[in-house]
Amino acid sequence: MDYSKTVNLPKSDFPMKANLPNREPAFLKKWEDDQIYKKIQESRKDKETFILHDGPPYANGHIHIGHALNKILKDVIVKHKTMMGYRAPYVPGWDCHGLPIELNVTKKLGKNARSMPKVDIRKGCREYAEDFVSLQADEFKRLGVFAEYDNPYKTLTNDYEAKIIDVFAELLEKKYIYRSKKPIYWCSTCVTALAEAEVEYDEHTSTSIYTKFPVESSSIEVDGIDKDHAHVVIWTTTPWTLPANLAVSFNPEFGYSAYKYGSEYYIFADGLLDQFEKKTGLTNDGQIVLSRQDIEKFTVLHPFIDRESMVVFGRHVTLEQGTGVVHTAPGHGHDDYLIGLEYGLEVYCPVDDYGKYTEDFPEMKGTKVFEANSQIIEMLKEHNRLIYTEDIEHSYPHCWRCKKPLIYRATEQWFLGIDHDNMREKGIEVVDKTKWIPAWGESRFRSMVEGRPDWCLSRQRTWGVPIPSFRCADCGENLMTTETVQHFAKIARSENVDAWYSREIEDLLPEGTKCKCGSTNFIKETDILDVWFDSGVSNMAVLDEREDHSWPADLYLEGSDQHRGWFQSSLWPALALKGEAPYKAVLTHGFVLDDKGKAMSKSIGNVIAPEKLINQFGADILRLWVTSEDYRNDLRIGMDMVKQVSDSYRKIRNTFKFILGNISDFQDENKVAYDELMDLDKWILHKLKKLHNEIIAHYENFEFHLVYRKIVNFCAIELSSIYFDISKDILYVEAKDSKLRRSAQTALSEIFKSISQLMAPILVFTAEEIWQFNGNENSIHLNEYYKLDEKYNNVELETKIQSLVDVKKDILKSLELLRREKIVKSSLEADITIYINDSKVKDLISEMGDDAKRFFQVANLKLVDDKNDTFAEYDNSSLIASKTEGLKCVRCWNFYEKLGSDSEHPELCERCTKIIKSM
Repeated sequence: MDYSKTVNLPKSDFPMKANLPNREPAFLKKWEDDQIYKKIQESRKDKETFILHDGPPYANGHIHIGHALNKILKDVIVKHKTMMGYRAPYVPGWDCHGLPIELNVTKKLGKNARSMPKVDIRKGCREYAEDFVSLQADEFKRLGVFAEYDNPYKTLTNDYEAKIIDVFAELLEKKYIYRSKKPIYWCSTCVTALAEAEVEYDEHTSTSIYTKFPVESSSIEVDGIDKDHAHVVIWTTTPWTLPANLAVSFNPEFGYSAYKYGSEYYIFADGLLDQFEKKTGLTNDGQIVLSRQDIEKFTVLHPFIDRESMVVFGRHVTLEQGTGVVHTAPGHGHDDYLIGLEYGLEVYCPVDDYGKYTEDFPEMKGTKVFEANSQIIEMLKEHNRLIYTEDIEHSYPHCWRCKKPLIYRATEQWFLGIDHDNMREKGIEVVDKTKWIPAWGESRFRSMVEGRPDWCLSRQRTWGVPIPSFRCADCGENLMTTETVQHFAKIARSENVDAWYSREIEDLLPEGTKCKCGSTNFIKETDILDVWFDSGVSNMAVLDEREDHSWPADLYLEGSDQHRGWFQSSLWPALALKGEAPYKAVLTHGFVLDDKGKAMSKSIGNVIAPEKLINQFGADILRLWVTSEDYRNDLRIGMDMVKQVSDSYRKIRNTFKFILGNISDFQDENKVAYDELMDLDKWILHKLKKLHNEIIAHYENFEFHLVYRKIVNFCAIELSSIYFDISKDILYVEAKDSKLRRSAQTALSEIFKSISQLMAPILVFTAEEIWQFNGNENSIHLNEYYKLDEKYNNVELETKIQSLVDVKKDILKSLELLRREKIVKSSLEADITIYINDSKVKDLISEMGDDAKRFFQVANLKLVDDKNDTFAEYDNSSLIASKTEGLKCVRCWNFYEKLGSDSEHPELCERCTKIIKSM
């Protein structure tokens, strides 16, 4: 008789090989055909909401691995909250305006772009952005991300652009918006102002100098100084700003002296004497202490231009480096500008939009400032003003787009006042109210709020939302009121903002608009709004406007660089108009580096595109990698690392292959009541209940790497190494409808329902596959987490079984030695003679009878009261392991002293004989 046909071998229809790259697209199509996102929202329409507001990626190019990280994290959170029973709508967004798109379009247009109407260039930009929105949406879908793709928010749509202008109008009405000439970050390559968030810091070589500012002899009233040879000494790393110098700044709290070097006297702070002399190699011959009153009387002259440099005092001057006296150019520095306002200095800037000197500095008109340092140094030498010069490497601001160094330059711009109506103080207060994940984000963000300058809102570009500002053609005064801006917002909503470029001026102004001077002749200005303002008002354009949303969002989630980017640009308009932050919690992730810890770069060739990983491994493996890492820090990725994650995935998949094969003939009516379950099945259900609670807690705390670790370990240890190993003897051998087998199947069914859903937010495709393979018609993603019976929580039983597991570990160690020596191939071939250290555990094993052999997976287990030197010592027991002399049952593969209790089945054990006869 072929007894193999009487064994309940698991059904193997479920594929062991995942073949995810080929299987996943079929699920994507099914989800799209079934409108899965819409069904999920409808199923929870009356539930409490959880809103994760999407920070919009830029619509330019294919997605990179950082995009994948960000979207997968968001999707895991939204899917988890959905399975917790929340209504969690997720509206994806795209940032569609800005310089990179404009540059790409104008590059494609070539020379024709210079003569083309702006409205035509904008049309090209709009089409370019829409194409990449569509492309990126498909790429996000391929990651398994559910979202409202048929109705996303895009900063270029009529309603969104109109909302931007509405918000701007409200801010203008509340006097947060003002126009001023002040220094800002300026890119002379891209020819535009930049916001703080568009500034990147990189290493840069600058020429540093110590130079002399002569002191007019008649202004010196201090004895002992050669009045014809006294100089204030400054140190700067931007010699090119010296033509704009209007003052020298001292700190009112520092001590200053005139130090004698040869025939000259150098005036600087006492606290920097050692640093100055070490750097220049000079040694002073004497010191004359100066009071503030002495310094205030000085008339200081510019080193090479015939004008005075005013003596001013400010606490922005430090002793960190230099001389404790700061060269002050109000047109080229924030602190310089502020001290200049205090002392009534002109905001003087002899540099044009292209970073070249204007006719205000005729000696070098047309010279680019970064090329001017050597010439400035020569001028200082000619006037005998240079003390020392050297090149230094230091961190310097660069343009986020072109990567070129920036200049700080005063221009007429529109600003949002951060300190208006105590808004900065309100900002600091809401930092305390917001939950920051990780916690260090709080102090980082607070420091940025505390030190943030006013927001420069205007940009000198074409592709964006125009600032609806006019200039009087007769008197030159600016005209922009709440009424004129709101008038344009109405036009933008019915048409689009391109009307600014295509319509006549009289159409863009309310009827009867006049300048203060009485003129009705106006000129349209051409600045656009900072694109960070576009995305910054998204909370009002989305959370306020959509019925299934609410303000504020429960969560913002972006890269840690957005502490100074989108988190801030979202904060200030919300604070000004609503008095609160637009988010209750802010979660940040790190950057994705290569496997050696280097930033990814096309030039280096270490970029790993999501598409490559998906084509080779599948999106679920990429999703599993994301959740395997502690994303709150920078993450590393390499092909070998993804392969390791793929190995973990295989453990999970094989776990479900075993479960699915063994519950294929199990229905709910076969379920065994908890009180009647085997202890081993109760134990695994206790472990499952404990795991379930831990996983939910980790999801709630956004600790996805712990979710990953707990699920993988549960599959590999509690299930595969212990529970499956023990219970397969029952599952395979016992009669199909036996209570023992149904007990094990009851546990397996509970494990399947629970873990398949717990892993669904992460392994979206695999969870769907196993769910449907088990005969479920609806998507797993429509479910809430499976609720396990509270009875499963059985700590007493856990302690009992754990004591047996500890003994099992000892036995496995001893059997490993027999395997190594090729004495046995399987633990079922071994006889164990064992001395148990703990009498309670010994009694427990004794009470188990023959079930102990099944638990420990051995041929025979003999408990003894004494031990001798031949026993091997282990943590919980001492034992002797040897090969059994028993005979192997051809059906169950267990070993017995004798077989063939029935002559019809001479190769079977007594147990299998009874089962066969019952069949």
